[in-house]
Amino acid sequence: MITEHGLKMPKLGLGTWRMKGAECVAAVEGALSRGYRHIDTAQMYGNEDAVGEALANTSVPRADIHLTTKVWWENLAPDAMKRAMENSLSQLRQSYVDLYLIHWPSPTMDLPAALTQLMAFKEQGLARNIGVSNFPVALLKQALDFGAPIAVNQFEYHVLIDQRKLVTYARSKGVVVTAYCPLAQGRLADYPSLAAVAEKHGVSTAQVALKWLLDQDGVAAIPKAGRAESQQANLDAQKLVLDDADRAVIAALPKDQRFVNPGFAPVWDVAA
Repeated sequence: MITEHGLKMPKLGLGTWRMKGAECVAAVEGALSRGYRHIDTAQMYGNEDAVGEALANTSVPRADIHLTTKVWWENLAPDAMKRAMENSLSQLRQSYVDLYLIHWPSPTMDLPAALTQLMAFKEQGLARNIGVSNFPVALLKQALDFGAPIAVNQFEYHVLIDQRKLVTYARSKGVVVTAYCPLAQGRLADYPSLAAVAEKHGVSTAQVALKWLLDQDGVAAIPKAGRAESQQANLDAQKLVLDDADRAVIAALPKDQRFVNPGFAPVWDVAA
């Protein structure tokens, strides 16, 4: 559990990107029944209604669930952000979310205006905490220098990408990291050295990669998992104990594999 900034955010969460409708409802309900207490969605995913239905159906108390959603980069003008928040809460059937993020920085955004609106959501109690996603060091620094109480930066982070510069900077400023695509979009089995670590422990490569992230201070991970078996495997990964030899193998993997890089993405950091 991560408790910085007043967060009560489990390190392991359920990512819901590309889940829709009944599939998403069943996945979220199943995850909550198995012990997940951290659900991640976004305006752009088009599934906030399904997440909302699952939350309405579960017997898990709302206070025990950490719920994150995000505003899309095309809606960062203050009025558009207000409409987005209103719509998200309506779809989710909630009076508040635990964490509200700017999903991507916009190349043309007025960052101070967007941050001011983000802060207003927190002051109004619509978001317990606020943060950003896909912000490289330069933009995260701008947000912090503006005085915004950024609790989280969510970005692509896994064993095949070097994010040391961004992780180190975020943590130095007390910003929590949430890793999306933590399982490298299913490409982990392509690396024999990682497979050998998994075989040594009697687990999957995905479980090794996930535990490597969860072992890091102030780092959460939100793997997408629709099937019961995948959800349970992610929960079981928390029991894995990696040693220095395992971490050395992971350190030696290629670190230049970025899988999410849309045309509107910011200029990414080059790790030091």
